[in-house]
Amino acid sequence: MSIKKNGVDQQLIRDLAGILNDTNLTEIEVELGDLKVRVSRQSQAVHAVAAPLPMPSTAVAGPAQAAAAAPATAADPSKNAVPSPMVGTAYLAPSPDAKAFIEIGQKVKEGQTLLIIEAMKTMNQIPSPRAGTVTAILIEDAQPVEYGMPLVVIE
Repeated sequence: MSIKKNGVDQQLIRDLAGILNDTNLTEIEVELGDLKVRVSRQSQAVHAVAAPLPMPSTAVAGPAQAAAAAPATAADPSKNAVPSPMVGTAYLAPSPDAKAFIEIGQKVKEGQTLLIIEAMKTMNQIPSPRAGTVTAILIEDAQPVEYGMPLVVIE
């Protein structure tokens, strides 16, 4: 029998926390009837993984090259980067065979869709927070993203 305090199943929360640890997830949410439970965690490791990658206009780099180049580019994009508002999978186009929403060098207007993030089977359009020129796209198509991770640089 599970321990309940104030109507909340504490064993359920413990089990969800265990799943987070076992799978290295940062957040999990469960709905059981009228009860909705979300367990999340913040760790330094998650933020270290979310560091921006080198500019995609260069040749594809191996992990060692990407790690060496990241500190040089980390200071630049963060100032004008558009951060991810949620955890999910980012897509650069509305469908696999469609043209990308944006390209490097393209001028964008405030509110224009930059990309979409799929979270819990829902496609969320990510609008541009300001007008400017896209100088870098810091993610790949269909890449998992974390909350706050830089996605696009607009100057």
